[in-house]
Amino acid sequence: MKVKVRFFASLKEQLGQDSMDVEADFSPATVAGLRAHLCSDPAFAKVFEQAGRLRAAVNQDMADDNTPVPELAEVAFFPPVTGG
Repeated sequence: MKVKVRFFASLKEQLGQDSMDVEADFSPATVAGLRAHLCSDPAFAKVFEQAGRLRAAVNQDMADDNTPVPELAEVAFFPPVTGG
């Protein structure tokens, strides 16, 4: 499966990139499965853990961990918004 992953805010800064192409069979083919696949890399795991509860969007629609990730999707991860 091929997907485009985008990173925003502090994730972008900490990872040193705003996007990456992922070509892998992750299971389940959901946001949670993609997150687990990314976190198999210790650098990603550390950044994702430090960011706390990440929000996600699949093809620009807000998503939760159970949202399916179809082939060629764009999946965005960003930290929760705070402030006032």
